[in-house]
Amino acid sequence: MTFSATLGPIRPTSPRAAGSVPPTSTYSALLKTVREAGLLRRQRGFYIVTFSVLVLALAGCVAGFILLGDSWFQLLIAAALGIVLTQFAFLAHEASHRQVFESGPANDRAGRLLAAGIVGISYSWWMTKHTRHHANPNTIGKDPDIEIDTISFIEADAAKQKGFFALLTRKQGYLFFPLLTLEGLNLHYRSVLTLFERGKVEGRALELSLIAARLTLYIAAVFWVLPLGMAFAFLGVQLAIFGIYMGASFAPNHKGMPIIPAGVKMDFLSKQVLTSRNIQGFGMNIFMGGLNYQIEHHLFPSMPRPHLRRAREIVREHCETQGIVYTETTLMRSYGIVIDYLNRVGLSARDPFDCPMVNQFRRA
Repeated sequence: MTFSATLGPIRPTSPRAAGSVPPTSTYSALLKTVREAGLLRRQRGFYIVTFSVLVLALAGCVAGFILLGDSWFQLLIAAALGIVLTQFAFLAHEASHRQVFESGPANDRAGRLLAAGIVGISYSWWMTKHTRHHANPNTIGKDPDIEIDTISFIEADAAKQKGFFALLTRKQGYLFFPLLTLEGLNLHYRSVLTLFERGKVEGRALELSLIAARLTLYIAAVFWVLPLGMAFAFLGVQLAIFGIYMGASFAPNHKGMPIIPAGVKMDFLSKQVLTSRNIQGFGMNIFMGGLNYQIEHHLFPSMPRPHLRRAREIVREHCETQGIVYTETTLMRSYGIVIDYLNRVGLSARDPFDCPMVNQFRRA
């Protein structure tokens, strides 16, 4: 069976011999190996230390903000705050996957407090969106992360673009990182918007209260301490850094990997491995909040961050045995792949200045 990818059809697995064990059964064996190795046990100490360090970093940003006062050096504080808030978002992400505590409700409480109370994003919105992504990564019609937004992730969506958006789409790879400067604002807006939608939203009142309190205190402090122009600049830099950091951490994991057509069924092991990409390099586990081990994270979503590195060795050997392509690359190389992929998809965007008659003569 073949699947479309950025460079055309590929065969994701090598042909299996008759009577060989199906991937579904081998995943059960893989899961058993990982569990027996103790890699699914919680690492509360790690998360206590990580949370404590981030609280100190946040306190340092607040102290620096107060001490600097009316100074353009405040933009450095804004940039640092964007980084710290992204790290808190990583912790909220890990809590949503039940990596921090044994108890599901305890993880939800921690995740909701971190996401809504500190980062300012709806935890319920994140949970709904991210759960759908994990169930069907890079699957057309099922993965919300490849649905059309400002960026088109599949050729069919790019082909629908017209006018200004068609021009943008054709160069969307080169524009990807500049556009991420607006992603922070987009994440806040879209997540809060869902809290006002009809239907049941888990923790709606609490999240609205936390986000409103956070926003009020944050905005009031910025505009109280800083002149008007500097205050807007501070908010702009903080949101830009937050958006770039979030996008730069999540995009390398799946963008440019094979796309699964709608209606095609795959076993869990192959689907998660073939659509994910690991990022190698010193310090990546801190920089990307464990997202650098994306393959292992998708195979074992509840696995704590400290165990992912060891799990990689087990999973890589298992995939090699089963003939399943296991993809790893460096961070910079992954960005190049993402840019190239988005530009290739963007070629499907319609040119508003195209003349059918001229194109006919060109083809002739």
